Amino acid sequence: MLRFFLGILLIQSATVALVLLAPENLHGLAWLRLLIPLLAIGFFSAFWFSSISKNKNKDEISKMQAQHAREREKLQVNAERAKTRLVKKTQQQIARETKIVHGKANFKVGATLAGVMGFGALMLLTQFLTLGVVTLTTAGGALGGYLYRGRKVKNGRSNYLESNHTQAKVIPSEKPRKALRKT
Repeated sequence: MLRFFLGILLIQSATVALVLLAPENLHGLAWLRLLIPLLAIGFFSAFWFSSISKNKNKDEISKMQAQHAREREKLQVNAERAKTRLVKKTQQQIARETKIVHGKANFKVGATLAGVMGFGALMLLTQFLTLGVVTLTTAGGALGGYLYRGRKVKNGRSNYLESNHTQAKVIPSEKPRKALRKT
């Protein structure tokens, strides 16, 4: 605003100076001697004010763009944080549900194996020795395999889910056989 005020004061002072310097008798073409400098001052001042306003608009636009860029960055950061929080919460919920499911499965397997061992012991007591030993051996083998797999999962060395569901079977490439020559 101060730029425009100074420009207006400069134009007015130049106009007053031209009017005071003008001759007293302004007949005929003498008006042109006063009018042409006044029009030139007006013309150049219009371009000057236009340039000032364009620069002011550019400054305001750049400030607004910077402000919008900061707001956009802030929104993106907040969205990323919310996404990270949601992923963590979902992972914790999945881990809780997985523990619950594994606990239930372990109880069911343990109860089943205890029942099979009890059946094997009953067979031994009722004189079905061969059937009892086979049943006890089978139950012991199943329990051992289950404990082995559980230990691998606990130590994080199991690719059980990946190998059964997501990995394709790798078939080793066969070397081409050379044709045998008959001699």
